Amino acid sequence: MLRMGERIRNRRENLNIQINDLASTIGVTPSLISQIERAKAFPSIVTLKKIADALQTTVGNLIGENETYMKKPVVTFSEKKLVQANESGATLYLLSHHDQQKVMEPHLIVFAPKTSSENLLNATVGQSFYHILKGNLKIEMNFQEYLLGQGDSFYVNSGYKHTIYNIGDSEANLLWISSHPTL
Repeated sequence: MLRMGERIRNRRENLNIQINDLASTIGVTPSLISQIERAKAFPSIVTLKKIADALQTTVGNLIGENETYMKKPVVTFSEKKLVQANESGATLYLLSHHDQQKVMEPHLIVFAPKTSSENLLNATVGQSFYHILKGNLKIEMNFQEYLLGQGDSFYVNSGYKHTIYNIGDSEANLLWISSHPTL
């Protein structure tokens, strides 16, 4: 619990909030905040939630829920996670660790020759950025076609239904980064 107190203190100091002000905001004594930050006292879940709200963060961040991702931010290529493959032969991989706090999702889509993204990409709220790493692709969206080659990029509102096709005779690789609005 020592680390939780350090996280609270660091967050409070980064926001330039004094102990007295935080205590007043959440209805406790400054002494209690000081004890919590020094791991001499442990807050109830209700108090911890009030602290998190006052510090504009989450209880999960204060208790270190996502620290494992901060300690190991690297995902090697061999560690990429298979998300799904479709019937046409395209495969979707996740290129990051799972984290509920993420606002971006990096993926790799591997297209066998003459395959498509059908049933891999769902129209969602947010935005998508595609970068062609290898091969030649066609993107169909809103009754228009866009032809893209290695090194080309495409940025789109994810809510628009679109399908990507490998129009080449060899494997194509596409980096896909999608963003989701924060609540």
